[in-house]
Amino acid sequence: MSNDYYETLEINRNATDADIKKAYRRLALKFHPKRNREPGSSQKFTQLGEAYDVLCDPQKKATYDKFGEEGLRGGIPLEFATNGTWSSKYVYHGNPDQTFKQFFGGDNPFADFYTNDVPLQFGGLQPQVAKTQDSPIERDLHLCLDDLFHGCTKKIKISRRVMNDDGCTSSIKDKILSIDVKPGWNEGTRITFPKEGDQGPNSIPADIVFIVRQKTHPLFVRHNNDLIYKAKITLEMALTGFSVDVQTLDGRLLSVLINDIVHPRYQEVLSGEGMPLSKNPSQRGNLIITFDLEFPKTLSAERKYLIKQALSFKD
Repeated sequence: MSNDYYETLEINRNATDADIKKAYRRLALKFHPKRNREPGSSQKFTQLGEAYDVLCDPQKKATYDKFGEEGLRGGIPLEFATNGTWSSKYVYHGNPDQTFKQFFGGDNPFADFYTNDVPLQFGGLQPQVAKTQDSPIERDLHLCLDDLFHGCTKKIKISRRVMNDDGCTSSIKDKILSIDVKPGWNEGTRITFPKEGDQGPNSIPADIVFIVRQKTHPLFVRHNNDLIYKAKITLEMALTGFSVDVQTLDGRLLSVLINDIVHPRYQEVLSGEGMPLSKNPSQRGNLIITFDLEFPKTLSAERKYLIKQALSFKD
Protein backbone atom coordinates (compact mmCIF):
# COMPACT_ATOMS: atom_id res chain seq x y z
CA MET A 1 0.00 0.00 0.00
CA SER A 2 1.43 3.36 -1.04
CA ASN A 3 1.75 6.07 1.60
CA ASP A 4 1.70 9.81 1.07
CA TYR A 5 3.51 11.02 4.16
CA TYR A 6 2.51 14.62 3.59
CA GLU A 7 -1.13 13.65 3.28
CA THR A 8 -0.86 11.50 6.40
CA LEU A 9 0.33 14.53 8.40
CA GLU A 10 -2.20 16.78 6.64
CA ILE A 11 0.45 19.19 5.38
CA ASN A 12 1.66 20.28 1.93
CA ARG A 13 5.06 19.61 0.37
CA ASN A 14 6.25 23.12 1.17
CA ALA A 15 5.84 22.51 4.90
CA THR A 16 8.72 23.64 7.09
CA ASP A 17 10.33 21.56 9.82
CA ALA A 18 8.24 23.48 12.36
CA ASP A 19 5.07 22.69 10.39
CA ILE A 20 5.95 18.98 10.38
CA LYS A 21 6.54 18.93 14.14
CA LYS A 22 3.34 20.86 14.82
CA ALA A 23 1.27 18.51 12.64
CA TYR A 24 2.70 15.36 14.21
CA ARG A 25 2.21 16.74 17.71
CA ARG A 26 -1.46 17.48 17.06
CA LEU A 27 -2.36 14.27 15.23
CA ALA A 28 -0.31 11.89 17.40
CA LEU A 29 -2.12 13.14 20.50
CA LYS A 30 -5.45 12.85 18.72
CA PHE A 31 -4.97 9.23 17.54
CA HIS A 32 -2.91 7.78 20.37
CA PRO A 33 -4.52 4.40 21.24
CA LYS A 34 -4.58 5.26 24.96
CA ARG A 35 -6.68 8.27 24.16
CA ASN A 36 -8.59 7.29 21.04
CA ARG A 37 -10.50 3.99 21.21
CA GLU A 38 -12.18 4.32 17.82
CA PRO A 39 -11.53 1.62 15.17
CA GLY A 40 -8.58 2.46 12.97
CA SER A 41 -6.91 4.84 15.46
CA SER A 42 -4.07 2.40 16.17
CA GLN A 43 -3.34 1.99 12.45
CA LYS A 44 -3.49 5.76 11.96
CA PHE A 45 -1.11 6.24 14.89
CA THR A 46 1.39 3.88 13.25
CA GLN A 47 1.11 5.72 9.93
CA LEU A 48 1.74 9.01 11.68
CA GLY A 49 4.85 7.62 13.34
CA GLU A 50 6.28 6.42 10.04
CA ALA A 51 5.44 9.68 8.26
CA TYR A 52 7.14 11.73 10.94
CA ASP A 53 10.13 9.37 11.07
CA VAL A 54 10.73 10.06 7.38
CA LEU A 55 9.91 13.75 7.09
CA CYS A 56 11.76 14.86 10.23
CA ASP A 57 15.02 13.40 8.87
CA PRO A 58 16.61 15.62 6.16
CA GLN A 59 18.20 12.67 4.29
CA LYS A 60 15.08 10.50 4.28
CA LYS A 61 12.92 13.46 3.35
CA ALA A 62 15.21 14.43 0.47
CA THR A 63 15.09 10.88 -0.90
CA TYR A 64 11.31 10.68 -0.54
CA ASP A 65 10.79 14.08 -2.15
CA LYS A 66 12.95 13.16 -5.16
CA PHE A 67 12.36 9.43 -5.65
CA GLY A 68 9.10 8.80 -3.80
CA GLU A 69 8.29 5.91 -1.51
CA GLU A 70 9.68 3.34 -3.96
CA GLY A 71 13.09 4.98 -3.99
CA LEU A 72 13.02 5.38 -0.22
CA ARG A 73 12.20 1.72 0.48
CA GLY A 74 14.19 0.19 -2.36
CA GLY A 75 17.24 2.38 -1.97
CA ILE A 76 18.98 4.22 -4.78
CA PRO A 77 22.38 3.72 -6.42
CA LEU A 78 25.20 5.67 -4.83
CA GLU A 79 25.81 7.62 -8.04
CA PHE A 80 22.38 9.19 -7.57
CA ALA A 81 22.88 9.83 -3.86
CA THR A 82 23.40 13.58 -4.17
CA ASN A 83 22.08 16.53 -2.23
CA GLY A 84 22.07 14.57 0.99
CA THR A 85 19.64 11.88 -0.23
CA TRP A 86 19.33 8.51 1.46
CA SER A 87 21.10 5.68 -0.41
CA SER A 88 20.19 2.74 1.84
CA LYS A 89 16.89 0.91 1.92
CA TYR A 90 14.51 2.41 4.45
CA VAL A 91 12.43 0.19 6.73
CA TYR A 92 10.32 1.72 9.49
CA HIS A 93 11.04 0.07 12.82
CA GLY A 94 7.31 -0.41 13.34
CA ASN A 95 7.14 0.99 16.88
CA PRO A 96 5.07 4.21 16.81
CA ASP A 97 5.28 4.46 20.62
CA GLN A 98 9.06 4.77 20.32
CA THR A 99 8.64 7.61 17.81
CA PHE A 100 6.08 9.24 20.09
CA LYS A 101 8.34 9.04 23.16
CA GLN A 102 11.36 10.32 21.25
CA PHE A 103 9.35 13.31 20.07
CA PHE A 104 7.99 14.30 23.49
CA GLY A 105 11.00 13.12 25.49
CA GLY A 106 11.25 10.77 28.46
CA ASP A 107 9.61 7.47 29.27
CA ASN A 108 6.29 9.14 29.99
CA PRO A 109 4.98 10.53 26.69
CA PHE A 110 2.25 12.49 28.41
CA ALA A 111 4.45 14.25 30.97
CA ASP A 112 4.54 17.31 28.69
CA PHE A 113 0.80 17.69 29.15
CA TYR A 114 0.61 17.19 32.89
CA THR A 115 0.54 20.05 35.37
CA ASN A 116 0.01 20.32 39.10
CA ASP A 117 -3.34 21.99 38.44
CA VAL A 118 -5.19 19.44 36.30
CA PRO A 119 -3.63 16.06 35.55
CA LEU A 120 -4.95 14.86 32.19
CA GLN A 121 -6.17 11.28 32.11
CA PHE A 122 -5.44 9.17 29.05
CA GLY A 123 -7.15 5.84 29.64
CA GLY A 124 -4.97 3.56 31.74
CA LEU A 125 -1.77 5.53 31.17
CA GLN A 126 -1.06 7.58 34.29
CA PRO A 127 1.55 10.33 34.44
CA GLN A 128 4.47 9.47 36.69
CA VAL A 129 6.45 12.69 36.72
CA ALA A 130 4.75 16.04 37.27
CA LYS A 131 6.11 19.27 35.94
CA THR A 132 7.36 21.70 38.56
CA GLN A 133 6.52 25.37 38.49
CA ASP A 134 9.25 27.97 38.53
CA SER A 135 9.49 30.21 41.60
CA PRO A 136 7.33 33.38 41.52
CA ILE A 137 8.88 36.47 39.97
CA GLU A 138 8.28 39.43 42.30
CA ARG A 139 8.42 43.07 41.21
CA ASP A 140 7.65 46.27 43.13
CA LEU A 141 4.75 48.43 41.93
CA HIS A 142 5.39 52.00 43.08
CA LEU A 143 2.18 54.01 43.49
CA CYS A 144 1.59 57.53 44.76
CA LEU A 145 -0.91 58.17 47.57
CA ASP A 146 -3.34 59.79 45.13
CA ASP A 147 -3.47 56.58 43.04
CA LEU A 148 -4.18 54.55 46.17
CA PHE A 149 -6.85 57.02 47.26
CA HIS A 150 -8.77 57.26 43.98
CA GLY A 151 -7.82 53.98 42.30
CA CYS A 152 -6.39 53.78 38.78
CA THR A 153 -5.29 51.43 36.01
CA LYS A 154 -1.63 50.70 35.40
CA LYS A 155 -0.31 49.14 32.18
CA ILE A 156 2.97 47.27 32.50
CA LYS A 157 4.91 45.79 29.58
CA ILE A 158 6.83 42.58 30.21
CA SER A 159 9.11 40.57 27.94
CA ARG A 160 8.99 36.80 28.31
CA ARG A 161 10.06 33.64 26.52
CA VAL A 162 7.17 31.94 24.71
CA MET A 163 7.15 28.47 23.16
CA ASN A 164 6.62 28.43 19.41
CA ASP A 165 3.97 26.33 17.69
CA ASP A 166 6.42 23.48 17.08
CA GLY A 167 6.60 22.90 20.84
CA CYS A 168 10.39 22.76 20.74
CA THR A 169 11.75 26.24 20.05
CA SER A 170 10.94 29.54 21.74
CA SER A 171 11.13 33.28 21.15
CA ILE A 172 10.97 36.50 23.17
CA LYS A 173 7.66 38.34 23.00
CA ASP A 174 6.24 41.40 24.75
CA LYS A 175 2.94 41.43 26.61
CA ILE A 176 0.97 44.19 28.35
CA LEU A 177 -0.34 43.38 31.83
CA SER A 178 -3.18 45.53 33.17
CA ILE A 179 -3.53 46.20 36.90
CA ASP A 180 -6.75 47.75 38.23
CA VAL A 181 -5.63 49.51 41.40
CA LYS A 182 -8.50 49.56 43.90
CA PRO A 183 -9.06 52.55 46.22
CA GLY A 184 -7.59 51.86 49.64
CA TRP A 185 -5.00 49.26 48.67
CA ASN A 186 -2.28 49.05 51.30
CA GLU A 187 1.47 48.87 51.15
CA GLY A 188 2.39 45.25 50.48
CA THR A 189 -0.76 44.33 48.53
CA ARG A 190 0.15 41.53 46.11
CA ILE A 191 -1.24 41.25 42.57
CA THR A 192 -0.58 37.87 40.94
CA PHE A 193 -0.62 37.04 37.23
CA PRO A 194 -0.58 33.21 37.11
CA LYS A 195 1.89 31.51 34.77
CA GLU A 196 2.98 34.67 32.93
CA GLY A 197 6.69 33.95 33.32
CA ASP A 198 9.01 32.36 30.78
CA GLN A 199 7.64 29.26 29.08
CA GLY A 200 9.73 26.12 28.74
CA PRO A 201 9.17 22.60 27.42
CA ASN A 202 9.65 20.92 30.78
CA SER A 203 8.39 23.41 33.35
CA ILE A 204 5.31 25.40 34.32
CA PRO A 205 5.78 29.17 33.83
CA ALA A 206 6.29 31.14 37.00
CA ASP A 207 3.64 33.44 38.41
CA ILE A 208 4.44 37.15 38.15
CA VAL A 209 3.67 38.99 41.38
CA PHE A 210 3.55 42.77 41.75
CA ILE A 211 3.88 44.16 45.28
CA VAL A 212 2.46 47.61 46.05
CA ARG A 213 5.02 50.11 47.35
CA GLN A 214 3.66 53.51 48.40
CA LYS A 215 5.59 56.61 47.41
CA THR A 216 6.25 59.35 49.94
CA HIS A 217 3.62 62.13 49.93
CA PRO A 218 4.59 65.77 50.61
CA LEU A 219 1.68 66.45 52.99
CA PHE A 220 0.37 63.20 54.44
CA VAL A 221 1.77 60.16 56.19
CA ARG A 222 -0.39 57.07 55.94
CA HIS A 223 -0.97 54.75 58.90
CA ASN A 224 -3.24 51.86 57.89
CA ASN A 225 -6.44 53.64 56.83
CA ASP A 226 -5.66 56.93 58.61
CA LEU A 227 -3.90 59.97 57.17
CA ILE A 228 -1.64 62.03 59.38
CA TYR A 229 -1.10 65.72 58.65
CA LYS A 230 1.45 67.72 60.62
CA ALA A 231 0.81 71.46 61.03
CA LYS A 232 3.51 73.88 62.17
CA ILE A 233 2.31 76.41 64.74
CA THR A 234 3.88 79.08 66.91
CA LEU A 235 3.72 79.27 70.68
CA GLU A 236 1.32 82.17 70.35
CA MET A 237 -1.04 80.08 68.21
CA ALA A 238 -0.80 77.14 70.61
CA LEU A 239 -1.86 79.33 73.52
CA THR A 240 -4.46 81.56 71.90
CA GLY A 241 -6.15 79.43 69.24
CA PHE A 242 -5.91 79.33 65.45
CA SER A 243 -7.29 77.76 62.26
CA VAL A 244 -5.61 75.07 60.14
CA ASP A 245 -6.32 74.70 56.41
CA VAL A 246 -5.88 71.18 54.99
CA GLN A 247 -6.10 70.40 51.26
CA THR A 248 -7.58 66.89 51.02
CA LEU A 249 -6.69 64.24 48.43
CA ASP A 250 -10.10 64.63 46.82
CA GLY A 251 -9.57 68.37 46.28
CA ARG A 252 -11.51 69.88 49.19
CA LEU A 253 -10.19 72.53 51.57
CA LEU A 254 -10.88 71.83 55.22
CA SER A 255 -10.63 74.71 57.67
CA VAL A 256 -10.24 73.33 61.17
CA LEU A 257 -10.70 75.74 64.08
CA ILE A 258 -8.58 74.95 67.16
CA ASN A 259 -9.71 76.67 70.38
CA ASP A 260 -7.98 74.40 72.88
CA ILE A 261 -4.51 75.03 74.19
CA VAL A 262 -2.23 72.82 72.10
CA HIS A 263 0.40 70.77 73.92
CA PRO A 264 3.08 68.65 72.14
CA ARG A 265 0.92 65.49 72.14
CA TYR A 266 -2.32 67.19 71.14
CA GLN A 267 -4.14 65.73 68.14
CA GLU A 268 -7.22 66.78 66.23
CA VAL A 269 -9.11 63.81 64.74
CA LEU A 270 -11.50 64.25 61.81
CA SER A 271 -13.57 61.09 61.34
CA GLY A 272 -14.13 59.80 57.80
CA GLU A 273 -11.53 62.04 56.17
CA GLY A 274 -8.80 59.40 55.76
CA MET A 275 -8.16 56.65 53.20
CA PRO A 276 -10.96 54.53 51.70
CA LEU A 277 -11.21 51.03 53.11
CA SER A 278 -10.13 48.58 50.40
CA LYS A 279 -12.92 46.13 51.21
CA ASN A 280 -15.54 48.88 51.51
CA PRO A 281 -14.44 52.07 49.72
CA SER A 282 -17.58 53.93 50.82
CA GLN A 283 -16.09 53.98 54.33
CA ARG A 284 -12.94 55.86 55.19
CA GLY A 285 -10.41 56.13 57.96
CA ASN A 286 -9.60 59.28 59.91
CA LEU A 287 -7.58 62.41 59.23
CA ILE A 288 -5.34 63.02 62.21
CA ILE A 289 -3.80 66.49 62.57
CA THR A 290 -0.69 66.66 64.73
CA PHE A 291 1.22 69.80 65.59
CA ASP A 292 4.84 70.82 65.39
CA LEU A 293 5.20 73.53 68.02
CA GLU A 294 7.85 76.13 67.22
CA PHE A 295 9.26 78.07 70.16
CA PRO A 296 10.84 81.50 69.70
CA LYS A 297 14.60 81.43 69.51
CA THR A 298 15.07 84.53 71.65
CA LEU A 299 12.90 86.74 73.89
CA SER A 300 13.66 90.21 75.15
CA ALA A 301 13.48 90.90 78.88
CA GLU A 302 10.31 92.86 78.38
CA ARG A 303 8.58 90.01 76.55
CA LYS A 304 9.69 87.50 79.13
CA TYR A 305 8.15 89.71 81.80
CA LEU A 306 4.87 90.03 79.87
CA ILE A 307 4.64 86.28 79.32
CA LYS A 308 5.37 85.63 82.97
CA GLN A 309 2.66 88.06 83.98
CA ALA A 310 0.19 86.46 81.59
CA LEU A 311 0.87 82.91 82.71
CA SER A 312 0.83 83.77 86.40
CA PHE A 313 -2.56 85.51 86.11
CA LYS A 314 -5.22 83.90 88.26
CA ASP A 315 -8.99 84.28 87.86
